[in-house]
Amino acid sequence: ARDYAYVASNGDVMYAVARFPAYGRLSGKRLQDLRAGARVEVDEAKRDPLDFVLWKRAKPGEPSWESPWGPGRPGWHIECSAMSTALLGTHFDVHGGGMDLKFPHHENEIAQSCAATGDAFVNLWMHNGFVNVDEEKMSKSLGNFFTLREVLPTLRHPEVLRYFVLSSHYRGPINYSLEQLEQADAALGRLYTALRELPAVTPVAGEHIARFHDSMDDDFNTPEALAVLQILSREVNSARDAGDTPRAARLAAELKALGGVVGLLGVEPAQWFRLAKSGAGTARPGASAGAAAGMSDAEIEARIAARTAARRARNWAESDRIRDELARSGVVLEDKPGGATSWRRA
Repeated sequence: ARDYAYVASNGDVMYAVARFPAYGRLSGKRLQDLRAGARVEVDEAKRDPLDFVLWKRAKPGEPSWESPWGPGRPGWHIECSAMSTALLGTHFDVHGGGMDLKFPHHENEIAQSCAATGDAFVNLWMHNGFVNVDEEKMSKSLGNFFTLREVLPTLRHPEVLRYFVLSSHYRGPINYSLEQLEQADAALGRLYTALRELPAVTPVAGEHIARFHDSMDDDFNTPEALAVLQILSREVNSARDAGDTPRAARLAAELKALGGVVGLLGVEPAQWFRLAKSGAGTARPGASAGAAAGMSDAEIEARIAARTAARRARNWAESDRIRDELARSGVVLEDKPGGATSWRRA
């Protein structure tokens, strides 16, 4: 009745693109430009080179189902319209997908869905960039394809991977590499360092919270939001160094609250630095996902106790030897006033 489709001479049911004036709006393409760029080998069954298949007539040996137009199967774009409207309705808020699907797939999905239902279909489209590995596109054919199950056990904590992902805008490409994951681990370490040994207080809305929200409201600008967290961490350290513990605690509370918005800073700071820093991002397909070998917490505590005893006996050579031994194992000691010693993994 709406006259958006027709049965072509080859038996396929085609969508008449010219009947949908909004076609090309999502991708920013114009119909006349698309027609001018169409290949010479256009399917002669089409009325317009841009028309696309809604229902493909069956061919011998292919899966098929009965329909009013004879046996066949749905066109490529139909499956997404069918799933989304069945689960979310004819008009919903957010639809996502890879940047490569914007045209023609999502453009066609919009056209056929609006034609079928008469509704607006989707309010907001989000298209993500691609994941590269050492500047090459991640793919099974190149043998550089990793799963989360392979990667996560090689990191200090899953937050490292989360920070790495958030450091790039979702619409842009992201390059997976050992160096990038090391940088994410170090950046998280700076945030957790700022939170150490400060009293818990209730966060108060301020300039940083407003800037963070502005960043997230700007098409989920997570790199800018992370920059706000790093600025906050430096201000916490400055207040602490100046002896202004109340201000440092207020800023730290703000930092922890904002980090929680993006799923970060959920570990106690003292515990964070005791987590083993494994072989960050070194997972390879088929590799075992075990944590890197290292000293256990109990072994570290025992060595620190031996060092404390050496210091009390004024055996500075033995004290230095133990400190150096722990340093070689990736353990950093911090001597506190009064003789106490804290530690963290590098």
